Amino acid sequence: MENLNKFNAASLLVLSLLSIVAFAGLLIVESEKTDVKRKWYEEKLEASKLARDAAALLKEYRLQKGVFIDVVNDPNQTALIGQDITPITTDQGYIEAKLTSTNPNFAAVVVDMLKEADLKANDAVAVSFTGSFPALNIAVLSAVQTLKLKPVIITSVGASNWGANDPYFTWLEMEKVLYDAGLFKYKSVAASIGGGLDKGRGLSPEGRNLIQSAIERNGVEFINEEYLEKSIDRRMAIYKSHSKKPFKLFINVGGGIASVGSIENYQFIPGGFSEPLTIKNFPIKGVLIRMSEENIPFIHLMNITQLAEKYGLPISPSPLPRPGEGEIFIQKQYNMTLTIIITLIMVIFISIVLVLEKRRHRLGTELVSPNDPQKEINYEQHELTEL
Repeated sequence: MENLNKFNAASLLVLSLLSIVAFAGLLIVESEKTDVKRKWYEEKLEASKLARDAAALLKEYRLQKGVFIDVVNDPNQTALIGQDITPITTDQGYIEAKLTSTNPNFAAVVVDMLKEADLKANDAVAVSFTGSFPALNIAVLSAVQTLKLKPVIITSVGASNWGANDPYFTWLEMEKVLYDAGLFKYKSVAASIGGGLDKGRGLSPEGRNLIQSAIERNGVEFINEEYLEKSIDRRMAIYKSHSKKPFKLFINVGGGIASVGSIENYQFIPGGFSEPLTIKNFPIKGVLIRMSEENIPFIHLMNITQLAEKYGLPISPSPLPRPGEGEIFIQKQYNMTLTIIITLIMVIFISIVLVLEKRRHRLGTELVSPNDPQKEINYEQHELTEL
């Protein structure tokens, strides 16, 4: 019994030492991780800075007009968070998603998606905006301009809660301010009311009239078809008439019904960048699905908090991150040379320990019973008696 206890104690000591060495190796490897710039770092940073500058320009413009910024619901005072309900509020929106979208580094996320789609300078892209996410619209414009793409943009002016739902400063006004300042080279070529049936179903007559007035004063083509299918057809025709080149990608921001086709379709359309859909049986085929049928991939910017988590951006950040912050730019990487060396050392150490332990246990067995099986049995019986 005494010999067995000695062997067990020795084994426990060896295992403890082995654990300490392994833990020390892990600490060394973890402490030597370095920051490495991710792919397309420069383009991502340029787009994020452009998005920051665009937001700052809009904020300054609003302040000069004497517009009050709600510091409770817009704690970073971006001026990109609208009101809860106005006459042109079309759908339910969530303040958490709206606050998350104001991070200028979402422009870097869009750059990442565009690069994943393998787009090149001067490629044509069809873009659908709504008033629900003005900050994301800015992110898309920033990414598209940074990569020198050629967008054709159509906007649904109506907005969900906390979006661009000021009847006198809709997304079309924001877009025009940025365009006139020379910050962006592109703006919408056409617009619809948005909301139910893409013509403001559910809004009051006042709300519909306010949106129509915004479209008219901004001088863009008014899409006002009687049926949703006709509105979708009109959009497809406008896209194609404004581009001399085939579209390489469709970008959709928000949940505009003309883009998705129907509420039932939401569950079948993944967020982020996707290859053309393979599902065919949709109740109503919105622009996104029609483009997909033409073998055009798409970016669908919905479920914003999930997208933020996927790309390492904070939810409802406060203060607002600066351009270049986050996992979308920098990735921690192990020192591979050091990791390999420590791994080899651990393998050698473990191998030596296994050989020594095997020899020790074999010697221990011989002490109990050299060549006599009966002696071993008697020894075991004696041990049991002692217990």
